[in-house]
Amino acid sequence: MVNLDRVVINVHAGIYTEKVTIPPTKSYITIQGAGAENTVVQWGDMAKNTNGTFYSATFAVNSPFFIARNITFKNTAPVPPPGAKDMQAVALRISADAATFVGCKFLGAQDTLFDHEGRHYYKDCYIQGSIDFIFGDGRSFFENCELHSIPPGGALTAQHRDSESDDSGFVFVNCRVTGSAAVYLGRAWGSYSRVVFAYTYMHSIIIPRGWHDWGRKSRDSTVFYGQYKCSGPGAKFAKRVEWAKELTDEEARPFIYPDFVDASQWLNI
Repeated sequence: MVNLDRVVINVHAGIYTEKVTIPPTKSYITIQGAGAENTVVQWGDMAKNTNGTFYSATFAVNSPFFIARNITFKNTAPVPPPGAKDMQAVALRISADAATFVGCKFLGAQDTLFDHEGRHYYKDCYIQGSIDFIFGDGRSFFENCELHSIPPGGALTAQHRDSESDDSGFVFVNCRVTGSAAVYLGRAWGSYSRVVFAYTYMHSIIIPRGWHDWGRKSRDSTVFYGQYKCSGPGAKFAKRVEWAKELTDEEARPFIYPDFVDASQWLNI
């Protein structure tokens, strides 16, 4: 699929200290850096000084068919101590459909990547954070990505799916979970939160129970938290919560390909 009206913006190497919002009136935009190590867009807002987490993003995308390549999005706000309030600090918020991120880095602590809504595809990306650092109600497929946990740790994901009919969810395929702080694979921000890890290496930092229900037992029977053919010391299933799923081949099939996000309809990389 080729769109002849696509606008490609090449961003030279450098650190750009600014806050950026791509409006919904602009579609088919590509932002292309000179390598994630070389091109960095950074800012330091937090929820407490921006009227909420939603507005704290260094880089916010409301534009459909957006592509970012080889660039770092960073929130420079300090790492919040355990129990701190209103210190969520988003590096990137994606609030549009059919978005693609290739070779990008997302750096922050609490709430690094706000995968707000829409269908999204991430490939060869690096995502760093501590608490709920990939969160939102998006339907997103992460391939060959690294999720890196920093102190104080917390949870890799907080997916917000609130009904059984909602088609959102996060899927991680051929990824790596690394870091230096203990984390859950996810916690249930929504009653029907849905997250699947497949063919993923998990470091020993994974808390053996694997998943957290946000202190609401009623969610134990409605969430969908699955693993499929994962490896590494953190992937052991024996001590997982009883409501986690070790998926069969048939159960895993709908999740392990980019078709989970209807990629054949819009993905162009």
